[in-house]
Amino acid sequence: MEKMCRVLGVSKSGYYNWVQVKSRESSYQKRRKALLARISWLFLDSHKRYGSPKITQLLRREGWVVSERLVGKIMRENGLRSCVSRTFKVTTTDSKHALPIAPNVLNQDFSTTAPNQVWVTDITYIPCREGRLYLASVLDLFTRKIVGWKLADRMTTDLVLAALDQAYRSKKPKKGLIHHSDRGSQYASELYRDRLKQYQMTASMSRKGNCYDNACIESFHSVLKKEFIYCTKFRTKAQAQQEVFEYIELFYNRKRIHGSLGYESPDRFEAAYYEQQNR
Repeated sequence: MEKMCRVLGVSKSGYYNWVQVKSRESSYQKRRKALLARISWLFLDSHKRYGSPKITQLLRREGWVVSERLVGKIMRENGLRSCVSRTFKVTTTDSKHALPIAPNVLNQDFSTTAPNQVWVTDITYIPCREGRLYLASVLDLFTRKIVGWKLADRMTTDLVLAALDQAYRSKKPKKGLIHHSDRGSQYASELYRDRLKQYQMTASMSRKGNCYDNACIESFHSVLKKEFIYCTKFRTKAQAQQEVFEYIELFYNRKRIHGSLGYESPDRFEAAYYEQQNR
């Protein structure tokens, strides 16, 4: 080594410093390569729906010491951009009717301590080449889980009843659950009000024109549109039915992590709650 250094005209200390720098560079490059591979996998596993905040949380859960800034930089450098939709608005609330309106029992109090204390529900529009579709969703306020949903080509009382019935059969909530909706004619109909009485639920409705009173289900439908609906072209109603099922049941409820749930999915958050209660 000394002879080599003399031939090259460098000092031994200079040579060893060079070796250490090269070693550090190699280690850094290997880590960045491994980090990129893991980020890419998590991005594709989320169907390209996760941005740097969620991917950073998942990496940290796996033991990576990494900042959101670095994750965002790597994603930008490699063209890993989460799906972002355009805005699109179709009115799905018909509040111009003379049907009875329930009081605003919820009153923007979105705090709950257990599943099946408060359900919030709404209808949203889904474009399809074969014809319009409407999705009615029922969301549990504690777990953020979609406990009932129905997709149909007409925005009728039967649509929202089917979503409610599915939720009730699935969860069998105790008497007194607060059911909150907007003032739409479907939710104010006699059939729907009778079903709430049958299920011993307390009806609550938003104030007129105040979307913040039903912010949680509005937020879900916004996420649904940004991550899925407007990133997908539905050619047939059958395709829409299948892919909405896959998004809600296989991705949103089971896998999609939520900041409000400590970056757990609704299913895992719900399971953790019941495990804690059974101890």
